Amino acid sequence: MDRVNKILPTEKKYALLAQEHWDSVAKPLRSFGVLEDFWNKIAAVQQTATPDISSRAVVVMCADNGVVDEGVTQTDRSVTRICAEAIACGKSNINALAQIYKAKVIAVDIGIAEDLQCENLINRKNAYSSDNIAIGTAMSRENAVRAVEVGMDIVRDLAEQRVKLIVTGEMGIGNTTPTSALSSVLLGLSPEVVTGRGAGLSSEMLDHKIDVVKRAIAVNSPFSDDPTELISKLGSYEIAGMTGLFLGGAVYGVTVVIDGVISAVSAVLASMYSDDCKDYMLASHVSAEPAGKGLLEKLGLKAIINGGLRLGEGTGGILLLPLLDGAASIYYNSHKFENSGIERYTELK
Repeated sequence: MDRVNKILPTEKKYALLAQEHWDSVAKPLRSFGVLEDFWNKIAAVQQTATPDISSRAVVVMCADNGVVDEGVTQTDRSVTRICAEAIACGKSNINALAQIYKAKVIAVDIGIAEDLQCENLINRKNAYSSDNIAIGTAMSRENAVRAVEVGMDIVRDLAEQRVKLIVTGEMGIGNTTPTSALSSVLLGLSPEVVTGRGAGLSSEMLDHKIDVVKRAIAVNSPFSDDPTELISKLGSYEIAGMTGLFLGGAVYGVTVVIDGVISAVSAVLASMYSDDCKDYMLASHVSAEPAGKGLLEKLGLKAIINGGLRLGEGTGGILLLPLLDGAASIYYNSHKFENSGIERYTELK
């Protein structure tokens, strides 16, 4: 974790240079809205006014969650294995999107409850599932640190392959329950406010899930500013791994995209290790889960998509890519004031 100490703010002068380029495009000033801000932020990460996002990847952290034993999900934990194998073999939802958006998909076993014989699955297993947070801690502090470091290592390896943009994703049955518990603590809100239906619970099952979240908080007393302690007490291996992805982005100079609520809670935890790592994050969409909006607000980040998405696997995050590609096309290919015969717009007070 010593690498976290190397995180620095991005070079904002490159964001200003990128904005100067936007202002030279023959269009009303700031008229491409948030996408101009996103592009400028990428420029600051890459330390250039001509950023490139053609090399990109989706990293899907896969693990099981002991809290499934409490009956907080429609399906059992075997679905984690089935979906992780499908992602690794290129057959899942995220793969269908990644194919058209030209991103590689990397599936990481960071804590699946059984061993998978899948050639394309990266095995970085810390344990065979997290423990049941309703009766004790999710994992040891040592395992929490190791899981965060897995995420950082993945970014390091991708950066060496010249990947410039990473979308975060996860697959783990039951992982909205630790997410709700962490969100309750991080946002200072009651479990009733932040706990959602996950993959589709009935009202009765939602009430039970809220009760499980309350028990997890009561049992673990997770009131600390130490993100490692919070992950250890209430987290999951997917959350820890994605926390490492966000930190790794800041260490190795890669822009990292927040997906849904589970990704967002990981981003908040990463910001607790280093506030500067927010400079390297982009928010893609506002999750349909109740805590999604509040977590992004805590980060001070604005998402561009609000479509009630809650599929997971990074499927919401990857939808930001065609929007960024559109921004890049205007940035590099549109006509400029200087050669269009159009009078340049000025900033009106």
